[in-house]
Amino acid sequence: MELTQFKELLFQAGEKAGFEEMELYYANGEKFSTKVYNGEVDSYTLATDAGLSFRGLINGQMGYAYTEKIDHSSVQLLVDGAKENAFILDTEDHEDLYSGADSYPALDLFADELENVSPSTKIDFLKEVEKACFARSNKVSSVNYCMLQSFSSDKRIANSKGLDVMDRGNGIFVFVSVVVKDNEDIKSAQKLAISRDFSAFEAEKIANVAVDEALSYLGAESVKSGYYPVIFKNKAAAALLQTFVGSFSADNVHKGKSRLANKVGEKIAGKNITIIDNPHDTKGFSSRSFDSEGVPTKPLHVLEEGVLKTYLHNRKTAKKDGVSSTGHASKASYKGTIGISPSNLYIKAGEESFDHIVSNSKEAIVITSLQGLHSGANPISGDFSLAAHGYLVKNGKILRPVNQITVAGNFFSLLNDVESVGNDLETELPSGGAIGSPSLKVSKLSVGGK
Repeated sequence: MELTQFKELLFQAGEKAGFEEMELYYANGEKFSTKVYNGEVDSYTLATDAGLSFRGLINGQMGYAYTEKIDHSSVQLLVDGAKENAFILDTEDHEDLYSGADSYPALDLFADELENVSPSTKIDFLKEVEKACFARSNKVSSVNYCMLQSFSSDKRIANSKGLDVMDRGNGIFVFVSVVVKDNEDIKSAQKLAISRDFSAFEAEKIANVAVDEALSYLGAESVKSGYYPVIFKNKAAAALLQTFVGSFSADNVHKGKSRLANKVGEKIAGKNITIIDNPHDTKGFSSRSFDSEGVPTKPLHVLEEGVLKTYLHNRKTAKKDGVSSTGHASKASYKGTIGISPSNLYIKAGEESFDHIVSNSKEAIVITSLQGLHSGANPISGDFSLAAHGYLVKNGKILRPVNQITVAGNFFSLLNDVESVGNDLETELPSGGAIGSPSLKVSKLSVGGK
């Protein structure tokens, strides 16, 4: 059944059942995924996840229901399910639906050319990546993970108050992990490449980055325990930011799960730290013209020159704080309830290159990778103690690789101790929002070694 026709039948049935306000939320995601191993296809998946949810206000309570079937049989099931759900819920929060805005940003997030790239072409390219890894060095013992995934998504939100908006997007990424071996010394590294333009991928370039990084870790040793200036390379800095990004959620603030409560307008970081959430970045993979409540999105300075300017809000949290929604309502899928998440959130890049930061360091530890982010970090207090590896810097030069160390500190204190901000902004693969950071040099952190 055509979606608009289904919406009309659903709202008619909902009105008859006593719903005062009603919403249809439709999402359709398609994914192609493949892995290769030793020149052969190791896995191949083509999947579609499509469905819709019905949300409605009845007797002051909001009820929810969802289905994967868009036909006549689902109409009454959705209405009955949402009505039953509304009577079960016991909350004092008054919810309503958004009636829409006068205008929405026009974003081009869908590449037609990408849809025309055949599965066989993608597989052949992935085999080239694996082959290029082995060709880069005879020390490559295995390419233990070589994957390509392309995806597309359609989303539509329509309600009985006049809102009717649609978004469409797609993208593709390649991820490769290599293992190198020199006698008994074994090291690994990874490379992630993301784009909407398949022709922009270069197999040899992707392979070389992963292999060269893995080779650079051979011969790694620990360092003497102590306090060191620490340079978080962009990927490591982004991973650290992602661990604590929930602190900027108004929902977490209201629930006592953020130490940033009552901090709006206050300085919480150094003047060289600005954090931006930009849902309109056409190169971003969490970009959107509207959020999961239909509120139009806009670029937002969450932190500006060290000063906390705002939390991330949906309509519910915004109402509690007496402010407007920032357009950060989110749903993990059409089956989920409304939460909060960033879109493309990142620390604004500075002007110094990574090499310049290193050359200006008499002694420092470069951190390229962090482990134990879930178990070794407290997202509320900001405290962390994490296994890490990277390089030792002496007299402005990288002296040797470093492993078997832990780096410990507090994320919010760290934001006040950043000496240098790199110009090498890099974004990690979206997971509840895409998080990015340039390299950051911190004046001093505790490093545990030998």
